[in-house]
Amino acid sequence: MYGANSSTLTPRFFILNGIPGLEVAHVWISLPFCLMYIIAMVGNSGLIYLIIHEEALHRPIYYFLALLSFTDLTVCTSFVPSMLCIFWFSLKEIDFNACLVQMLFIHMLTVMESGVLMLMALDRYVAICYPLRYSTILTNNVITNVGLATFMQSVLIVIPLMFLIKRLPYCKGNLIHHTYCDHMSVAKVSCGNVKINAIYGLAASVLLAGFDIFCISMSYTMIIRAVMNLSSADAHHKAFSTCTSHICAVVITYVPAFFNIFTHNFRGHTIPHHIHILIANLYLLLPPTLNPIVYGVKTKQIREGVIKLFFREKDIVT
Repeated sequence: MYGANSSTLTPRFFILNGIPGLEVAHVWISLPFCLMYIIAMVGNSGLIYLIIHEEALHRPIYYFLALLSFTDLTVCTSFVPSMLCIFWFSLKEIDFNACLVQMLFIHMLTVMESGVLMLMALDRYVAICYPLRYSTILTNNVITNVGLATFMQSVLIVIPLMFLIKRLPYCKGNLIHHTYCDHMSVAKVSCGNVKINAIYGLAASVLLAGFDIFCISMSYTMIIRAVMNLSSADAHHKAFSTCTSHICAVVITYVPAFFNIFTHNFRGHTIPHHIHILIANLYLLLPPTLNPIVYGVKTKQIREGVIKLFFREKDIVT
């Protein structure tokens, strides 16, 4: 018996099976994931530290970037350590409630990341279209309020998933063919009707991401119109260069996310299950790994802040 309450058919724990079909390669697969996690932790922690300590970076866009980095750090930490324990030590058991908590954090933080990217697009819109009013529109109070609103929205959207999962009977067993507690992967272990889970999960993902992408698209449409009205080519280049990092972050986040969503819901038998699991891990790990690199390479102020901080620390040591 797998440890279930017979009256509710709720297991005491689940077994996360890792990547089915690739068990013999788990250790080798873990190496790039571990490297990406280290890069994500160092890069995002460094960005947050830099933004806090460099006064030149105390501006709205960098506050939003710090929030994005914090979100990326948290989403990585919510699943990568447990995934590595599966790959390295075969520690596959996870308590039912711990599984729900992991699910809550993963889905909440992915929703929040999308919302933060939307806020960053609106920041670029205000900076380019209303440069003289930038500091009066995006005050610290406004930034705090929109940040809290984004967090509350993500919580309110994901909480129903917890109730939808808890209501299900689990009489098929407790084996989850995944590396973490994803909503639909857990739901598919149930012997109950998971149609409402699938509909809610897909609708919430598509509508929220669709709304955020619409806002991002509208922001850049207005930005392009404003930039086209500028007289010099140098002004065009300078205006667009402030947006390239954000555009890269949007592509890095949404392309694998939508691929994961639609393969999970419509893959049928066309995509091998192990490929879907790998994509599901990459879509959570790729943005946290690449975002600090993109912003470090593309953003002049961050590059200058890193150099300034490095030489300051070197002077202190000597």
